[in-house]
Amino acid sequence: MLLETLLLLTATKAGRDIFEKKSVYPIMREFHKWETDVHVTAACEKLVEVLIGDEPEPGMENLLEVDIPEEVEEKLTKADAREQEELEKEQERMKQEEEEEKKKRSDTEGSEKEQEAGLIR
Repeated sequence: MLLETLLLLTATKAGRDIFEKKSVYPIMREFHKWETDVHVTAACEKLVEVLIGDEPEPGMENLLEVDIPEEVEEKLTKADAREQEELEKEQERMKQEEEEEKKKRSDTEGSEKEQEAGLIR
Protein backbone atom coordinates (compact mmCIF):
# COMPACT_ATOMS: atom_id res chain seq x y z
CA MET A 1 0.00 0.00 0.00
CA LEU A 2 2.89 2.33 0.79
CA LEU A 3 4.46 1.77 -2.63
CA GLU A 4 1.13 2.46 -4.32
CA THR A 5 0.91 5.71 -2.34
CA LEU A 6 4.39 6.65 -3.52
CA LEU A 7 3.31 5.84 -7.06
CA LEU A 8 0.36 8.22 -6.72
CA LEU A 9 2.73 10.95 -5.55
CA THR A 10 4.66 10.58 -8.81
CA ALA A 11 1.53 11.53 -10.77
CA THR A 12 2.46 15.22 -10.54
CA LYS A 13 5.59 16.93 -11.75
CA ALA A 14 6.17 18.35 -8.28
CA GLY A 15 6.04 14.86 -6.78
CA ARG A 16 8.46 13.46 -9.36
CA ASP A 17 10.84 16.38 -8.75
CA ILE A 18 10.82 15.76 -4.99
CA PHE A 19 11.49 12.05 -5.51
CA GLU A 20 14.40 12.92 -7.79
CA LYS A 21 15.87 15.38 -5.26
CA LYS A 22 15.51 12.84 -2.44
CA SER A 23 17.16 10.08 -4.54
CA VAL A 24 14.23 7.68 -4.21
CA TYR A 25 15.26 5.59 -7.23
CA PRO A 26 18.45 4.09 -5.70
CA ILE A 27 16.50 3.26 -2.55
CA MET A 28 13.78 1.50 -4.54
CA ARG A 29 16.38 -0.33 -6.63
CA GLU A 30 17.99 -1.76 -3.48
CA PHE A 31 14.62 -2.52 -1.92
CA HIS A 32 13.63 -4.47 -5.02
CA LYS A 33 16.76 -6.63 -4.73
CA TRP A 34 15.83 -8.14 -1.38
CA GLU A 35 12.01 -8.07 -1.40
CA THR A 36 10.47 -11.52 -1.88
CA ASP A 37 6.73 -10.81 -2.01
CA VAL A 38 5.68 -10.80 -5.66
CA HIS A 39 2.97 -8.19 -5.14
CA VAL A 40 5.39 -5.82 -3.46
CA THR A 41 8.04 -6.29 -6.14
CA ALA A 42 5.42 -5.61 -8.84
CA ALA A 43 4.43 -2.36 -7.12
CA CYS A 44 8.10 -1.46 -6.75
CA GLU A 45 8.71 -2.10 -10.46
CA LYS A 46 5.82 0.19 -11.40
CA LEU A 47 7.23 2.95 -9.21
CA VAL A 48 10.72 2.50 -10.66
CA GLU A 49 9.33 2.68 -14.20
CA VAL A 50 7.92 6.11 -13.44
CA LEU A 51 11.07 7.26 -11.65
CA ILE A 52 13.41 6.34 -14.51
CA GLY A 53 10.99 7.20 -17.31
CA ASP A 54 11.02 10.31 -19.44
CA GLU A 55 9.02 13.32 -18.32
CA PRO A 56 5.58 13.54 -19.93
CA GLU A 57 4.92 16.06 -22.68
CA PRO A 58 3.98 19.64 -21.75
CA GLY A 59 0.36 19.78 -20.67
CA MET A 60 0.52 16.27 -19.22
CA GLU A 61 2.40 17.09 -16.04
CA ASN A 62 -0.40 15.68 -13.86
CA LEU A 63 -0.79 12.06 -14.94
CA LEU A 64 -4.03 11.68 -12.98
CA GLU A 65 -5.74 14.23 -15.22
CA VAL A 66 -4.79 12.68 -18.57
CA ASP A 67 -7.78 11.59 -20.65
CA ILE A 68 -7.50 7.94 -21.62
CA PRO A 69 -9.62 6.65 -24.51
CA GLU A 70 -12.17 4.04 -23.41
CA GLU A 71 -10.73 1.23 -25.56
CA VAL A 72 -7.24 1.87 -24.17
CA GLU A 73 -8.61 1.90 -20.63
CA GLU A 74 -10.30 -1.48 -21.27
CA LYS A 75 -7.03 -2.93 -22.57
CA LEU A 76 -5.16 -1.63 -19.53
CA THR A 77 -7.78 -3.08 -17.19
CA LYS A 78 -7.47 -6.48 -18.86
CA ALA A 79 -3.68 -6.28 -18.73
CA ASP A 80 -3.85 -5.46 -15.01
CA ALA A 81 -6.14 -8.45 -14.43
CA ARG A 82 -3.72 -10.76 -16.30
CA GLU A 83 -0.80 -9.36 -14.32
CA GLN A 84 -2.68 -9.96 -11.07
CA GLU A 85 -3.36 -13.59 -12.07
CA GLU A 86 0.31 -14.10 -12.91
CA LEU A 87 1.35 -12.61 -9.58
CA GLU A 88 -1.02 -14.93 -7.73
CA LYS A 89 0.40 -17.95 -9.58
CA GLU A 90 3.96 -16.83 -8.88
CA GLN A 91 3.18 -16.31 -5.21
CA GLU A 92 1.62 -19.78 -4.97
CA ARG A 93 4.63 -21.32 -6.73
CA MET A 94 7.02 -19.60 -4.34
CA LYS A 95 4.95 -20.73 -1.36
CA GLN A 96 5.07 -24.35 -2.56
CA GLU A 97 8.82 -24.17 -3.10
CA GLU A 98 9.27 -22.76 0.40
CA GLU A 99 7.15 -25.55 1.91
CA GLU A 100 9.15 -28.18 -0.01
CA GLU A 101 12.39 -26.64 1.22
CA LYS A 102 11.14 -26.69 4.82
CA LYS A 103 10.16 -30.35 4.44
CA LYS A 104 13.59 -31.23 3.03
CA ARG A 105 15.31 -29.45 5.93
CA SER A 106 13.04 -31.19 8.40
CA ASP A 107 13.74 -34.57 6.81
CA THR A 108 17.48 -33.85 6.81
CA GLU A 109 17.43 -32.80 10.46
CA GLY A 110 15.44 -35.92 11.35
CA SER A 111 17.96 -38.15 9.57
CA GLU A 112 20.86 -36.44 11.32
CA LYS A 113 19.22 -36.92 14.71
CA GLU A 114 18.61 -40.59 13.94
CA GLN A 115 22.27 -40.99 12.96
CA GLU A 116 23.38 -39.27 16.17
CA ALA A 117 21.10 -41.50 18.22
CA GLY A 118 22.60 -44.55 16.52
CA LEU A 119 26.13 -43.37 17.33
CA ILE A 120 25.31 -42.75 20.96
CA ARG A 121 23.99 -46.28 21.53
